[in-house]
Amino acid sequence: MDKDKMKAYWKKNLQYLLILLAIWFGVSYGAGILFADSLNNIRLGGFKLGFWFAQQGSIYVFVILIFVYVRLMNKLDKEFDVDEK
Repeated sequence: MDKDKMKAYWKKNLQYLLILLAIWFGVSYGAGILFADSLNNIRLGGFKLGFWFAQQGSIYVFVILIFVYVRLMNKLDKEFDVDEK
């Protein structure tokens, strides 16, 4: 892979990482801390939604983001022809 393609590949990779980490931060910090009081008016399985996000929801979102990242990276690898064949 030439140098320009490599830079484009890593730029796209870092873009994916930053977007996914921003989503995780928004869910963890926003829903679990900042908006917890507002979300606590809603119940999910008998628990207040703000509490649920602080304890469980951010973990579930993180696991989902891992699978999203794997899918995005597989597509990116194919796009730049560095995938495992």
